[in-house]
Amino acid sequence: MKAALEAMTASAPFLARGLGVTLVVSALVVTTSLLFGVFLGALRVFGPHGLRPLIQGFSDVVRGIPVLVLIFFVFYGLPAVAVNLNAFAAGVVALSLFSSAQVTELARGALQSIHHGQTDAGKAIGLTFGQRMIHVMVPQAAARFLPAWVNSVSDAVKGSALVSLIGVVDLMLAIQQVIGRTYQTLPLYVLGAAIYFTINYALSLASRWLERRTAIKVQH
Repeated sequence: MKAALEAMTASAPFLARGLGVTLVVSALVVTTSLLFGVFLGALRVFGPHGLRPLIQGFSDVVRGIPVLVLIFFVFYGLPAVAVNLNAFAAGVVALSLFSSAQVTELARGALQSIHHGQTDAGKAIGLTFGQRMIHVMVPQAAARFLPAWVNSVSDAVKGSALVSLIGVVDLMLAIQQVIGRTYQTLPLYVLGAAIYFTINYALSLASRWLERRTAIKVQH
């Protein structure tokens, strides 16, 4: 136990840098996928009819590919068509594509769950499409979208560990490198699990707070 504590203490700055990379990757993936996913989800519901099958096809294909395969495809496959990304960028792009496909379906489902009678009522009182979206659709859809979206955020944080397989020194790879030097396998993996759990538990608490806040706004 003493040796394990000494190893973790001595390696703390290195592990902290790895954690920083994990948080940056996760933040980029979450932000990118939220923007693109909500946009594509809205297009799936309200966009041109010819565009909707293309968006559905993107979502179905990407969600049907294992994340690891997608990461390897972006990092090792795209150079064949002269698209060269470094390991960090490839990991972010691949994870963002996968998360965007998930968020697209979440946004589509949330928007389609709103009864059409409510939008018809908005039309009847003269609201424009933008006003109906802001005042009728979005507040109610957000309350249904948020819980599932926070789950996808947790998946993105956990999935960020896969970028270690293409050489990005995130928390996971930092732990593995420390294990290679100290041979303190179990304590360091327990530490890594505890850190990931702490991040995702904080996200869970944030989700509950957002649900309560959104519910209050919808009721008012």
